[in-house]
Amino acid sequence: MITKRYIVMAVDPLHVGTGGYRLGMVDLSIVREPGTNIPKIPGTTLHGAIRLYAAYQYNKVQCAGSSISEKPCGDAACPVCYTFGYIKDASSGKRGMVNISDARILFFPVYSLKGPVWVSTPPVLRECGIQVENTQDVVTSMDIPPNKVINLGWLMVKIVGKTAITLGSESEEWNQIKDRIVVVPEPVFSQVVNSNLEIRTSVSISPETGTAEDSALFTYEAIPRSTFLWADVVEDDYWEKFPKTGQTFKKEKLPHPWNTPIDVVESGLTLCEHLGVGGMGTRGFGRIRLVTDWEV
Repeated sequence: MITKRYIVMAVDPLHVGTGGYRLGMVDLSIVREPGTNIPKIPGTTLHGAIRLYAAYQYNKVQCAGSSISEKPCGDAACPVCYTFGYIKDASSGKRGMVNISDARILFFPVYSLKGPVWVSTPPVLRECGIQVENTQDVVTSMDIPPNKVINLGWLMVKIVGKTAITLGSESEEWNQIKDRIVVVPEPVFSQVVNSNLEIRTSVSISPETGTAEDSALFTYEAIPRSTFLWADVVEDDYWEKFPKTGQTFKKEKLPHPWNTPIDVVESGLTLCEHLGVGGMGTRGFGRIRLVTDWEV
């Protein structure tokens, strides 16, 4: 059993809706953690998108689980069926070999008078496995003297000290934000995140006239672009004999080699940067990019 941790960055705003209208500041709200009220991307959303994109990569779209007329092949050498499982009928099926967790916010972008900063909190950093040298009240990796203040959106906080955060990555995305991080207490983190979500307004268009429908204005929220999130993928390969690449398929039918279920997950994850996850995909939402990963 192997656990790999992935850090991804939102290339576009992310909207994973709750499935209906709600009374409140926005009509279409996004999924949140019940205990902290912090937005997230559910593991079910990631699992469905990654499985579909992996099926694209391996030319096995019928095994993506999105077609009623075409049943999955159920072949032991099929990378999609082997990795994600399948159900052919009431008596035939197999569970998947990977568990994909929710993607939770790690660094959240916020406007300040010193330019954009990325906010996090010690409990989230520790759970992700990132060491923080100084976890006092409010600390930062920026060159700000102690007892000076900085605004995080509308909220003004006092900097207590300086900290250094190591992600173990030399990616361009991480290098751009590693010196612009502010670490705040957990109760403040929730306030900062929910006060700085992206809110958009749209109107329904009449298919007959091509113009805006009367009284059809609605608002929706999204996690802003350049937000960093983290998620775990657990590979639980319990079969005794693993089917080797090309055991059943001819070589030309496998565009991407795979030796483990993790390889299949990563092949689908690469397409998330182009096709996105969640809703509002045709409105420029949903793309995420892999920043770094490591084995836990």
